Amino acid sequence: MFDTYIKSKRDVTSPARLVVLLVAALILAAAAGPAGADSPKSLAETMTAREESGPIEAEVRSDASGTVTPSAQLADTWGVEVASIRLTANNHMIDYRYKVLDAGKATDLFKRQIKPYMIHQESGRVLAVPETAKLGPLRNSNTPQNDRIYWMFFGNADYLVKAGDKVTVVIGDYRVEDLVVE
Repeated sequence: MFDTYIKSKRDVTSPARLVVLLVAALILAAAAGPAGADSPKSLAETMTAREESGPIEAEVRSDASGTVTPSAQLADTWGVEVASIRLTANNHMIDYRYKVLDAGKATDLFKRQIKPYMIHQESGRVLAVPETAKLGPLRNSNTPQNDRIYWMFFGNADYLVKAGDKVTVVIGDYRVEDLVVE
């Protein structure tokens, strides 16, 4: 009995097992739907808090002269706006979230054949979306729907990306530069 307990404790704390459990927990949290972290109520509260703290890089807006900003151009061309980009999983991953404004324009971002990647602007290193044997790539590839927030994770090997660093996200022809990691 005691040997079984020791063996099970050892299995749970093995590095490979911890990674699988972490990935499963992240996917379950993201897939939780309305009861999850992105429920309309918590999302509304988050957006209100952001508005009170000042504009973020990804807001769609134009300047005083009416010139279209890169964020407004992103919404016009790709039908999305960046919701957030944050370190997560004890800084082992970067959580990139974007809101679909026009599902028709955003369909290319969800194609499984297109491999997204992130460029750390300071070093020029490229970070990929981790892919697991059982779950596949850690990104959304369902049919996009308007007014929904979608996610993808990028691996952060050797803790390369830190809060405050600028990164570029690339998904095929989609390219968003100068995103500041929270």
